[in-house]
Amino acid sequence: MHSLIRFVGILNAAVWFGSVVFFTIAAGPAFFSAEMATVLPRPHAGRVAEIIISRLATVQIWCAVIALLHLLAEHLFSGKRVERLTLGGLAGLLVVNLAVKFWLLPTMHRLQIIRYAESSTPEQKAAAISQFGLWHGLSSAGNLVVIVCLAYYLWVLMRPPVPVGRFGGTLR
Repeated sequence: MHSLIRFVGILNAAVWFGSVVFFTIAAGPAFFSAEMATVLPRPHAGRVAEIIISRLATVQIWCAVIALLHLLAEHLFSGKRVERLTLGGLAGLLVVNLAVKFWLLPTMHRLQIIRYAESSTPEQKAAAISQFGLWHGLSSAGNLVVIVCLAYYLWVLMRPPVPVGRFGGTLR
């Protein structure tokens, strides 16, 4: 049972980390590449990117929930102590991804609509471009923080379990 719980946790962390890295390095930049511009106009490529980012946020929310459940299962079935840093980090990643999915993405979508709408005034377009740039920069920086946190979490999961002595103390 312990091996299965450990495997589920490592598999979840690997999928989570891999999906974020893949989007950051390959999928995300592809939407705004010269090759994509020959297929889709900029507003359409941006909308497709929004849809993919929304799906990525959903995957990350599910992975965070699975990770929290994994932490609970390890504690209940293995008696492993829940580290506050790990619990706080996972809860923080869940909150961040809920905010991305239900607040940041709709805000950025609204700004993109204003930016590309023919009915928008030049002042509205300029303000939308400026605000979008700020939110995009913050989300990119946040994405890098998420990658670092997930790399740490995956490393924590990959460490061998600490053996526990008969009276509850660690043997190391």
